[in-house]
Amino acid sequence: MRKAMNHEQSAVQQQSPSKYGRVARETNAIEPSSEYVDFWNDVLVPKFITYKHILVDGLTHHSAAIFPSLPVKQGDKVLDIGCGFGDTAVRLAERVGPTGEVTGVDCCGPFLEFGRMEAAERGLENVSFMEGDALHERFEPNYDFVFSRFGTMFFENPVAGLKNMRRALKPGGKMIQIVWRRSEDNPWLSMAKNEVLRFLPPPGEGARTCGPGPFSMSNQEMVTKMMEVAGYSKITFDRVDAPVLIGKTVADAINFQLTLGPAGEVFREAGPEAESKRSEIEAALAVAIDAQKKEADGIVMNSSSWVISGTNLS
Repeated sequence: MRKAMNHEQSAVQQQSPSKYGRVARETNAIEPSSEYVDFWNDVLVPKFITYKHILVDGLTHHSAAIFPSLPVKQGDKVLDIGCGFGDTAVRLAERVGPTGEVTGVDCCGPFLEFGRMEAAERGLENVSFMEGDALHERFEPNYDFVFSRFGTMFFENPVAGLKNMRRALKPGGKMIQIVWRRSEDNPWLSMAKNEVLRFLPPPGEGARTCGPGPFSMSNQEMVTKMMEVAGYSKITFDRVDAPVLIGKTVADAINFQLTLGPAGEVFREAGPEAESKRSEIEAALAVAIDAQKKEADGIVMNSSSWVISGTNLS
């Protein structure tokens, strides 16, 4: 889903996160890069770190609706693909206990520094993090469970990525991926984009992008076929609706929407035109966002996702 390896490999850094710089991974392998992975590291990493409080803390309600039902037990060996800041890998490590093991993989090295720090703070010794691309890593079939929360939607080649995840599973092992459903089911992302498009043109065909996009795996029939081609059996889809945090304040939410996600892409690609209309756009977003539900931790909006599971029978 994200960036290839830094060619200057060194020992893994354990200190506090660097100023968005690359960090070495835990293996010396060097993989091919891709334009999507480059975009994640070159453009999105610093923005994601700035809004970590929304991207991680904002999914509290969502995670509460999903994690308790994950088929993970004490002693399991788990692979977390596209683990981002490592919060999901840490939660899984707590689930599998000291006799289990979790490996978090992400193509953005700076994200993984946060996971390492959180694991250390919690005294967890059964979780490790590796910078890598799920399309190219050679996983051994040693895992009981493979997980991905909002990562597979950005695979350059979804079928190849899903197939590689299946190869990591033991016979009978299960994979679960969580993906966003349709744009119209996720106003926390679509509303701001629609507002911005009142002022700016949509991105052109040559726009740089992070991959197929957040709604690329929303179609149940299409994703079922992808899973079948990738070799999974017993495929299921479960819908989960939950509120997500979009900002601590209206200003925080506006900045978040104009920096990341579909609205952020429109704004970024419009360049100088977007900046010339920033005050108008921000005013329109302020009205729309201020009308949303307020909770103790900030402004929340509705979200909807698929929890998709499949089993490796081979």
